[in-house]
Amino acid sequence: EVQLVESGGGLVQSGGSLRLSCAASGFTFDDYAIGWFRRAPGKEREGISCISSRNGNTNYVDSLKGRFTISSDNARNTVYLQMNSLKPEDTAVYYCAAVRGSLAPCWVLGGVLYYNAVDYWGKGTLVTVSS
Repeated sequence: EVQLVESGGGLVQSGGSLRLSCAASGFTFDDYAIGWFRRAPGKEREGISCISSRNGNTNYVDSLKGRFTISSDNARNTVYLQMNSLKPEDTAVYYCAAVRGSLAPCWVLGGVLYYNAVDYWGKGTLVTVSS
């Protein structure tokens, strides 16, 4: 059974930090990239970061570069998203997903993160940043 399980969300004050985890199982981890996405209240889902499991290449949406860091522990089939200097506008449900393609699955164009087809989604973890 394919599973992507996010954890680490919660309530944090503005300026604080959280580290989200995405534990993957049931598929060949190296064959995919793992992407982080978020959906803020009343907004469309957006891709925010992506990491290739095979070569470690990372991409970020321009607006979050410098505050968020994605990393991968391939031995644990787990991807992390370190979020620093959080702002109330970062409040959202954060999802991880398995993005098809291990070498160039994501790219940034015009500041927006684009990505290949997503084969599997997690159920999400809620991050709430209070002002």
